Amino acid sequence: MDNLKKKSKERRRSRAEAFIRLIAEKERLKIRVRQENDETIWFGLGVFGVVGWSVAIPTLIGVAIGLWIDKNWPSQYSWTLTLLIGGVMLGCLNAWYWVKKAGVRKSDNGEDK
Repeated sequence: MDNLKKKSKERRRSRAEAFIRLIAEKERLKIRVRQENDETIWFGLGVFGVVGWSVAIPTLIGVAIGLWIDKNWPSQYSWTLTLLIGGVMLGCLNAWYWVKKAGVRKSDNGEDK
């Protein structure tokens, strides 16, 4: 019986410690967000613009190269469509990289370790 009470107390204590850690982490996050006042709507618009251009430029380059290939060497396959899809895929990978980089930069700033 005494052993059961000890296990129950240990379980309660470990749950309380986990809860305290969770609350402390949320508090640190709120404090960090309040301190980052410079990254408001303009930061979001900047990331949005980078993502847009990261997709648009490779797509347009793919279309231009595809049109040039179709004009100079006609074939049964549409190189324009093929390179359009390739440009969109490359642009999405590029946008993913930039968004991930912005997120890593943002999470590294002000992190208490």
